[in-house]
Amino acid sequence: MEWGDLRFIGVDAKEDIIDRFARHVSSGKAEFFTGVGIDFVFGARQGPYVWDATSRKRLINCHCNGGVFNLGHRHPAIIHTLVQALDELDIGNHHLISEQRARLAERLAAAMPEGLSCTVFGVGGGEAIDLAIKLARGYTGRLKIVSALGGYHGHTGLALATGDEAYRAAFGPNPPGFVQIPFNDKAALEHAVDASTAAVIFETIPATLGMPIPEHDFYAFAKDICHAQGALLILDEVQTGLGRTGKLWGCEHFGVAPDIMVIGKGLSGGIYPMSATCFTPELETFFHKNPFIHVSTFGGAELGCPVALKVLEISTDQAFLENVKALSEVFSQGFADLKGRHPNILVGLRQLGLMMGIEMVNDRCGPIMTKTCYDNGILSIYANNDKRISQLLPPLIIDCGVAEEVLERLDLALVDAERLLKL
Repeated sequence: MEWGDLRFIGVDAKEDIIDRFARHVSSGKAEFFTGVGIDFVFGARQGPYVWDATSRKRLINCHCNGGVFNLGHRHPAIIHTLVQALDELDIGNHHLISEQRARLAERLAAAMPEGLSCTVFGVGGGEAIDLAIKLARGYTGRLKIVSALGGYHGHTGLALATGDEAYRAAFGPNPPGFVQIPFNDKAALEHAVDASTAAVIFETIPATLGMPIPEHDFYAFAKDICHAQGALLILDEVQTGLGRTGKLWGCEHFGVAPDIMVIGKGLSGGIYPMSATCFTPELETFFHKNPFIHVSTFGGAELGCPVALKVLEISTDQAFLENVKALSEVFSQGFADLKGRHPNILVGLRQLGLMMGIEMVNDRCGPIMTKTCYDNGILSIYANNDKRISQLLPPLIIDCGVAEEVLERLDLALVDAERLLKL
């Protein structure tokens, strides 16, 4: 990393940064991170790496904000595209016809699973999930939404209602119509979906639940059950989309095209916020009577559309996807070796491409591994709704050398975790 003269990073001492953050942003976060010895302040960043703003401690980013940094930090082609766009564009006006949104939506339609040719843009995944639920309810005229226990779809209103109680109980009772069932449970799904159901919504691979991989025919079964009752299937591909699983969309592994698909995070290129709710032309007819019934001031901002187009150009390239598949083999083989060296803590690797969850023996392991990974140069967090699992989401642009370094550092982190856990 060439440090040079940084104008925005490391201007203040770490103590001053943390104090200012505690006083004006979040005292709870400041207290938590300093208390557990992870007082890392996001500083310089490039490719798969991020450095502390003041100490210059380096981490390999295997958290990636859930896929925001699929292309690493500050990908040169993404930066170049944004700089070019700044010469001509700004946010635009969400009420009017937009050349930039039209171009991006057309490109998305070409890349989407069959039939999903219409798009409404948002800023974040929660907003896009909210719209998916609103559309399902508006189109069907029904109320019930079925989601997975332990799932996560965002912190906004309707998205929050589909998620784990831990995130919503503090804000009062859930609104009516939301029902949760165990993930990958066909019998529970068939029982829950009835003539009052507007939609079933699942993350294709639920990250916060610890990356459980459903049965291969689960989504085909879910779609058949939905359509038999006149309901819709919504798949949340905010984390699994754009190449994370080795295919462009996670649902391709299961041979199913949903009625509505939500994407986000990685569509930003880590540079400009962008999310999208994609659906069929039949569902788009709902908006025809009142095309202003849903608006988003910054959704699909014209400045961000060329950035998202460049993300799609990179992510749909076959060589890019083949690299993800090759790296997944490196990690698969590496974890087989790690399991042999650490049988007292490692259970296995939940994996679809580079969507990976390190499964361990008990729910103390995930939090401990977050700390020991940090101490050994890896940014990784545990799955909050299954603390036995450490999430492993490296950037999709790494090479085999970085993958091997991640495995070497994980080996050291596991040694430290075993010692702390007395395993």
